Amino acid sequence: MGRIVGVFGTAGFAREVMPLVRRQLAESHPDDDLVFVSPTVEAPVNGVQVIDEKEFLASKDERAFTVAIADGRIRRKLFDRAVESGAQPLEVRAASAEVFDAVTLGPGAILCGHSSVTSNTRVGIGFHLNISSYLAHDCVIGDFVTFGPNVVCAGNVIVEDGAYIGGGAMIRQGRPGQPVVIGAGAVVGMGAVVTKSVSPGATVIGNPARAIVKG
Repeated sequence: MGRIVGVFGTAGFAREVMPLVRRQLAESHPDDDLVFVSPTVEAPVNGVQVIDEKEFLASKDERAFTVAIADGRIRRKLFDRAVESGAQPLEVRAASAEVFDAVTLGPGAILCGHSSVTSNTRVGIGFHLNISSYLAHDCVIGDFVTFGPNVVCAGNVIVEDGAYIGGGAMIRQGRPGQPVVIGAGAVVGMGAVVTKSVSPGATVIGNPARAIVKG
């Protein structure tokens, strides 16, 4: 008997991740039962059963999971609850994703199609690297960081916990000992070109990227 493998979420990204999980496990774990996990029971999504979050967390069966929700704060909460319940985090890696030498990936990473993590980079828990995004050498990525589609992150960059990098954004290369730092909880807007460090919690947009002044 196989495991129950839950993809947390039923929105767009979760529906993109489910086929990656199915293909990845088709040969190694053909008996696994794949489900979406949601706070409320819904009709099947794309032919896949949706089960209640409480049911998944309370199950005594062998379980694995991934959290396919972009919001890093929600992702952290769900990840922690699932681990506390005894479920094992699943690394999801598309067949076309590339991971080079001396890379450390924290548990629960999702690497989508045509994405790349190059050499000597360290990545924390629950990382999302979306379609066609590039994470270069000598970077340090914190926990529950999200890269949208087509992000380019050059080398010697630090991205702290919970930061969100919008689709098409570009982060310039830092220097050894002088990295570009994206602070914890910062948001880099879609298409922004980051030429200098971003403060924790700030939102930056534009080319070159500048902080939005609230109020």
